Amino acid sequence: MADLVFIVSRSEPKQYMYLKHFWADEGRDVILDRRMGERRQSLRPPPVERRHVERRRQYDITQALHSPGWALVRRPAR
Repeated sequence: MADLVFIVSRSEPKQYMYLKHFWADEGRDVILDRRMGERRQSLRPPPVERRHVERRRQYDITQALHSPGWALVRRPAR
């Protein structure tokens, strides 16, 4: 599994294809941003928290996806 991941905006399919081709043999993943919007519908916390650790990143890549059209992130160590 790659330790660096390029996340490319859905509005940049040419950029996605370029990065996918350029980094194909370098051990880096290139994926399209799959987010459609905030999934949580309610501001109330769930009745029972099932997660033991927070999975969401502490930084927001939204601005990077709008400006250059992609963001580079490091996968956390497991």
